[in-house]
Amino acid sequence: MIVCDNLVKIYKTADLEVVALQGLDLTVEEGELMAIIGNSGSGKSTLLNMLGGLDRPSAGTLMVNGIDLLKLSDKELVKYKRETVGFVWQNNARNLIPYLTAQENVEMPMIFTDRARRERARELLDMVGLSHRRNSKLSQLSGGEQQRVAIAIALANNPKVLLADEPTGAVDTRTAQQILDVFREFNRTYGVTIVIVTHDRQLSRMVDRVVAIRDGRTSSEFIRRRYAEEIAELTQTLGDSSVGESSMYEETHEELAVLDRSGRLQIPKEYLEVLGLKGRDKIKVELDGKRIILLPPEEIVDGKN
Repeated sequence: MIVCDNLVKIYKTADLEVVALQGLDLTVEEGELMAIIGNSGSGKSTLLNMLGGLDRPSAGTLMVNGIDLLKLSDKELVKYKRETVGFVWQNNARNLIPYLTAQENVEMPMIFTDRARRERARELLDMVGLSHRRNSKLSQLSGGEQQRVAIAIALANNPKVLLADEPTGAVDTRTAQQILDVFREFNRTYGVTIVIVTHDRQLSRMVDRVVAIRDGRTSSEFIRRRYAEEIAELTQTLGDSSVGESSMYEETHEELAVLDRSGRLQIPKEYLEVLGLKGRDKIKVELDGKRIILLPPEEIVDGKN
């Protein structure tokens, strides 16, 4: 569904040039629910804006649903934003029109189409659990309710991709869980590909794949591994009826470093700090059977393993 290959974004002013993305690679499968994490300035919001058609790449490849975003005219870009992607912002002031009701807000994106707006809006509000609040104005809704209305708006025109920028950043943990449940429901029911940018580590643990961005590049991925088969086999072997269904979904995230096309990888900052290494220090790289070993400078001098 999404392919980013050596993606570059440079912002220029009269006397300043800022490289926000510097050769980022990313692939998102159709129907995937995944998260992107990274510190402020890492480039994750820049990436989301380009996926949403709100900004254009400087170089590289950016394909969404088979559409090459670098080649779109302004008119084609408007059509892309209207039909291919939906966007949920952290700030609800950007999601909702305050003087309209929840239902009227959801109907707004459908004005330019021939859809049965009222019926579709009611269906979406029911799916986010707000059918009883459809006639409420913005001031009458809680922060979590407003965000769920925003999700319904983003899905009004049946987009292929839903992009969410810090959707749980302004709500409590319980409400954040409700919002994630809504994303999961739409992902399962309609097969919508969902990309969430978040600082919330708790939320990121609830999706199958998390991509970490550092310094404008994809540095690592966290893949959720389920151990249902292993637990089922153990239960059968031991005949232990105490292992219930809830235990069948024990899971964890395993971090994997991502190599770019030149074979480069980013070593986590905390690893470098433990070894006392800085960004331009030299290290020795050795192949030991099927392992690659990185040796800090003092071990190069001393000849230690």
